[in-house]
Amino acid sequence: MEDGIRGGVAVVTGAARGIGAAVAGALASAGAAVAAIDLDADGLAKTVAGADGRVLPFTADVADSAAIAEVVGQVERELGPITIGVPVAGILRPGSVTDTSDEDWAATFAVNTTGVFTVLREVSRRMVPRRRGVLVTVGSNAAGVPRTGMAAYAASKAAATMLTRCLGLELAGSGIRCNIVSPGSTDTEMQRLLWTDENGAARVIAGDPAQFRAGIPLGRIADPADIADAVVFLASDRARHITMQNPYVDGGATLRA
Repeated sequence: MEDGIRGGVAVVTGAARGIGAAVAGALASAGAAVAAIDLDADGLAKTVAGADGRVLPFTADVADSAAIAEVVGQVERELGPITIGVPVAGILRPGSVTDTSDEDWAATFAVNTTGVFTVLREVSRRMVPRRRGVLVTVGSNAAGVPRTGMAAYAASKAAATMLTRCLGLELAGSGIRCNIVSPGSTDTEMQRLLWTDENGAARVIAGDPAQFRAGIPLGRIADPADIADAVVFLASDRARHITMQNPYVDGGATLRA
């Protein structure tokens, strides 16, 4: 799976923790030089530690388009032409539609949708003249299945998913592939914030009929590495004929609805 990755330069947002940190580490292990981008400088330091110098930290807010344009340019100046882009950064502010504030809605879309748009735009602008590159957006299975109390999150992820697929159609003629990886419940800080006690994981696996939510047929919560492995595959030459696709990495939780 290192073919197409080794020797390249990858940009990963949301890299201070969770899935983003796992993706950054996995791409580095596959031989890429990785620019890890996040607002959390302390978290980035943890991601960088033990990466043998293959992961470098860049502090920036994906909701700030000017900052992302600057950091993408900085990455190319310092590390070389970007060959892989993986927007992972996301936030979750749970709440029913009727209880969601304007601020929560705007903040969710600023990171989960506009942030993805900005990263994809800035990176693809540089890839197109070189006619080489791979973009993998980390979405969510919530983008395809209604969730109670998660409308803003689900809608923002659905928008990012379709954005990536449309971009894939636009860039196919330039030989650039664009895919999505959609995780289900994954053992991250974001997931644990939804748990009210030590039985949170068990309840997610079992499902909740009162919330119209199926359980996880494989009987386990995903590890961030499970998501990272899917991203690495799609970024590699083994996936060279795959574009505009959206595999769900959720243990069967959505029954691929």
